[in-house]
Amino acid sequence: MPTYKLRGIDVDFPFEAYDCQLVYMEKVIQSLQNKCNALLESPTGTGKTLCLLCATLAWRKSLGGFSTGKIERNGRIAGGKSDIVPSLQSEDHNLPTIVYTSRTHSQLRQVIQELKRSSYRPKMVILGSREQLCIHEEVSLLRGKVQNNACHHICRKRAKGQCSHYSRVADYVKCNPHLGDEPVDIEDLVNIGRTFGPCPYYISRELHKVVDILFAPYNYLIDRGNRKSLAIDWDNSILIFDEAHNLESLCADAASFDLPSWLLTACISEAKSCIDLSMTRREESNDKSWNPDNFAILRALLLKLEKRIAEVPIESKELGFTRPGPYIYELLEKKNNSHANFYRVHVQEGEAKAADVLKGKPSRTLSWWCFNPGIAMHEFSQMGVRSIILTSGTLSPLDSFAQELKLDFPIRLENPHVISSNQIWAGVVPAGPSGRSLNSSYRTRDSLEYKQELGNAIVNFARIVPDGLLVFFPSYYLLDQCISCWKNTSQANATTIWERICKHKKPVVEPRQSSLFPLAIEDFLAKLKDTSTSGAVFFAVCRGKVSEGLDFADHAGRAVVITGMPFAMRTDPKVRLKREFLDEQTHSQRDGCRVLSGEEWYGQQASRAVNQAVGRVIRHRYDYGAIIFCDERFEHPNRQTQISLWIQPHIKCHSKFGDVVFTLSRFFRDGGSRDAAKLRSIQREDTENIKEVKKHTAFGQILLGQFTFYEDTGSGLLFKINIFFT
Repeated sequence: MPTYKLRGIDVDFPFEAYDCQLVYMEKVIQSLQNKCNALLESPTGTGKTLCLLCATLAWRKSLGGFSTGKIERNGRIAGGKSDIVPSLQSEDHNLPTIVYTSRTHSQLRQVIQELKRSSYRPKMVILGSREQLCIHEEVSLLRGKVQNNACHHICRKRAKGQCSHYSRVADYVKCNPHLGDEPVDIEDLVNIGRTFGPCPYYISRELHKVVDILFAPYNYLIDRGNRKSLAIDWDNSILIFDEAHNLESLCADAASFDLPSWLLTACISEAKSCIDLSMTRREESNDKSWNPDNFAILRALLLKLEKRIAEVPIESKELGFTRPGPYIYELLEKKNNSHANFYRVHVQEGEAKAADVLKGKPSRTLSWWCFNPGIAMHEFSQMGVRSIILTSGTLSPLDSFAQELKLDFPIRLENPHVISSNQIWAGVVPAGPSGRSLNSSYRTRDSLEYKQELGNAIVNFARIVPDGLLVFFPSYYLLDQCISCWKNTSQANATTIWERICKHKKPVVEPRQSSLFPLAIEDFLAKLKDTSTSGAVFFAVCRGKVSEGLDFADHAGRAVVITGMPFAMRTDPKVRLKREFLDEQTHSQRDGCRVLSGEEWYGQQASRAVNQAVGRVIRHRYDYGAIIFCDERFEHPNRQTQISLWIQPHIKCHSKFGDVVFTLSRFFRDGGSRDAAKLRSIQREDTENIKEVKKHTAFGQILLGQFTFYEDTGSGLLFKINIFFT
């Protein structure tokens, strides 16, 4: 296993590192050594996650040994009381805890797989929800707050009825001090619970007090309630946000709320039920602890709030009712605080239910929206966090990202890709086959000519591009309008554009409903395997599920088509108020304090959505594919500077559609030789890895030993080979 000395730190890396990987790891270590924040972009397929883990853990190891084999640290004993006096043997109490977060558990699962491939074995644990970890035969069937409350109830019991899994946690953790020394995932914790009996949820909650590195979803850090439940010494800790491209919107959403009238009505009804239940139980058992007055007070407060929201004067249904943030305290009759100026109170009418119409009640939603996502990040600075590292394959443009989060990021990186120039075709297509301009802006998108020209262009791409083709639209509206036009408008030869697309590739359309999305993915993969056509085409939407985190490597995604700029609706209340808020901040900014304008934010949000969609193809160092910008606005230099830096050198503008067809056809015609070269490279790596295994084993002999190299698009391995030595 190669070792690299970066900024004085020896970093063990499982493979021969590329230059861009060494640069990335050096930036990570620089951030940790200098106690400052870092904003690091590295394209998917450059081994970003593995580099991040190896660099961070190498730096941490240089400070002192990992806590493996121990159950005590910082005076906390897993499975015991948290107020135990610190032991004199606990010498590592000043060493920082690393908190590694990503958006979803499936992404964290991939991170832990990368940890297994490294040589580092810190004490670790992954946190999950009860929904994922509970093994109680009744509570595990519940969901949400109902499940949480049921768990609390049966765990608080001290006699008969207490959860048997919960009661076994303390002894199990004490008797297994090596738990977490090897990487464990959610499934591993559940298997431990089912095999030996202790609750997986509370095992992770106990173990997290003593680990070197903790893995968790974003909301465990961003949500203040979740964060307070963690027994972590935040002072001097390291926070890593992987896949951080949506972090600013998640921070803002975590600090905001929407209260629709139906929910308020349901709360009032629930409070009434609690009053009745308390009175009944008080009468039956003569137990005065059942006091209905508390619920009566709550119901009265909710009724008053409902009345005040209903009385808010809404003059325009489109614009709603908006006030500065402090108005919420006037509405709720409470005192102000320091963050209210970063909020807006908004009340909007919606479609009322029939029952509400008969009662004369309007259907309204009270919203308190945060427009400063930096509030959540600022709290980490106040807690004494040593370094915050934000990383993703698509963070560009970096300036706007940093300005939104209101943090200083002195260390920044926009990494190139590990691929060669012959593995990517990137071009702007300003006009279609007939020479008509392609522009999906509001003034042209509804014209028949535009939709036909775009459709005919996609027919050509479906013919040229092998295997999987991804086509991203700015919105569901435009996707629906175009497909409807293509299905119902015949050409001179009496065939529709849709029929001509289907002749080359079988279509799949991204559904609006999240519940139908897994079926759409299955359908796409099945159609890819169908030999009656030359692959499948997935019609999707920027910011939709297809554009977020899915891996269309190799034949699953040979080209991505961007049909326009995915600007959010200007009339959307949240978008409109965000722009107004930023413009107010711009006008009142102090000298030297750079603030995004509303228009800048609006454009850069669209560019970031494009970058995220584009990132679905070319997923590893052997992959190849085309990126096709089908909108004349991408010809403008200011638009191209917002595209991820690694793509920019490859972008060419084609004035004639014939040039697009010619160069794109040649690019994919060379794909066969590219695949052959890839296979030869893989075979060479097989040989090199076998040599590497033998070199690191005593005399090349391992009794019944087995080494497995897994397919891994993140770190670049594209094979799975089992090597046995006897």
